[in-house]
Amino acid sequence: MKFFAEQRAEVMKHIETYMLKKMHDFLTPIEEIWQPADLLPDASKDTFFEEVKELQAGAKELSYDLMTVLIGDTITEEALPTYESWLALVEGVSHDEAGGWMRWMRTWTAEENRHGDLLNKYLYLSGRVNMREVEVSTQYLIADGFDLGTACDPYRSFIYTSFQETATTISHRRVASFAKQAGDKLLAKMCGVIASDEVRHAKAYKDFVKQIMQVDVNEVLVAFEDMMRKKIVMPAHFLREMGLKIGQTFAPFTDAAQRLGVYTSHDYVDILKMLTEEWNLTNLTELNEVGERARDYLLELPNRLSLVAERMKNPTLEYKFSWVTA
Repeated sequence: MKFFAEQRAEVMKHIETYMLKKMHDFLTPIEEIWQPADLLPDASKDTFFEEVKELQAGAKELSYDLMTVLIGDTITEEALPTYESWLALVEGVSHDEAGGWMRWMRTWTAEENRHGDLLNKYLYLSGRVNMREVEVSTQYLIADGFDLGTACDPYRSFIYTSFQETATTISHRRVASFAKQAGDKLLAKMCGVIASDEVRHAKAYKDFVKQIMQVDVNEVLVAFEDMMRKKIVMPAHFLREMGLKIGQTFAPFTDAAQRLGVYTSHDYVDILKMLTEEWNLTNLTELNEVGERARDYLLELPNRLSLVAERMKNPTLEYKFSWVTA
């Protein structure tokens, strides 16, 4: 295990130069990026109450399922302290507080922090949400913590973030689309700008994996295979409401997302296909026996998962969440 950790740390150091060179492509300077205040009603203006009424009028048209998915997305965005502490434990990151990877982690966290801030304030102003119940679920998600199956391995961690950031992009884009259809142009814009951030973040982590593959391709494939055998677990997997155990709110939340078409089992398969293409698995050469087996498994997996997804019925049982009041 010591050799394993040292090898990973060496690789992280190797690709740190690339990361620092490309950082401004993946993360926008603070002086240039949008802030929640750019999109929300301004309480310092005489038009504040009119703007809030307009926001509430738009929110009123959102379906129950869409409101539920938006709240779940908000809670997972708000659980940012957990993700930051998780990344800080990755081999090659936590060993150098002043190093480039810690700089990346802090700057990425700063960008992500705006997402929960924006959506939380929208929900608060919408008039359709029991904010205390939402805040309790957020506190649970942070306090409970979660195991994403990556340990302290940067390979598994970057594979996970490549997948998760892509899934988040899909979810926010779909919410934006449904909000626009419902006439809530403000929410559509909010989710659209958040999705744009997530696109850049996903590209960054996918590129980091590409760089690692140039120097340790077989171990990357083994890590990728391991993550897919375990299944990629989204942070929402650990959602709960007051009085429930860890994860008990996840099933009705995903039912709502699947029923609405915000994020489905087919999207999971599509992301896997996209990553195998992005990382050019089909054309990789000079693999050892273990790497070949991992690659073969990964290339065959989308077809197997597609068959499972085709057999899944669209959930019809609706659940009453403590989060939604109207």
